[in-house]
Amino acid sequence: MNDTRRQIVEAALGLVADRGISATSVDEIAAAAGVAKGSVFYNFGSKAGLIEEILAEGVARLTAALQEAAAGLEGRAALEAMVTALLQQIHAHPDFSKVIVAESFRTGRLWQDSIRQVREESMGTFTTVVAQAWPQRDPWLTAAAVFGATLVTGLEWLAFQPDRSLDEVAAAVLTTLA
Repeated sequence: MNDTRRQIVEAALGLVADRGISATSVDEIAAAAGVAKGSVFYNFGSKAGLIEEILAEGVARLTAALQEAAAGLEGRAALEAMVTALLQQIHAHPDFSKVIVAESFRTGRLWQDSIRQVREESMGTFTTVVAQAWPQRDPWLTAAAVFGATLVTGLEWLAFQPDRSLDEVAAAVLTTLA
């Protein structure tokens, strides 16, 4: 990704995480990125195209981190590694995490397919491991519970309990998995 595209993505992600997608204008994104409004349209085609880029990039990064964490592990060990990896990703990319939480259940958005990718790719990685660890449980609902709890707990950690260690936060999530 070239420097201009990177500047626009980073500026947009920061604004959208704080204000929401609908409340953030292309003018504001361009100003925050230090580029002309036309640069946003030239590089992404539309605001929706920019949001799609942000989501696709974040989903790819998150899915790769989760798959890498679980590589060579099975069951509970894989799940523990993935919870830790998800918390690390939340810590490293808090704005992306906020956007995912805010946008996951809104419908009728142009970027709804990209949000669906989070479910299918990133959460799908959890689903595979949950099915191995607890074959008697519904893998999608259990994976959604673990993924969601980890995501919300990670944001709680960043916003209200930043003095906690990664290990403490991961342990809090993992104690809920009996």
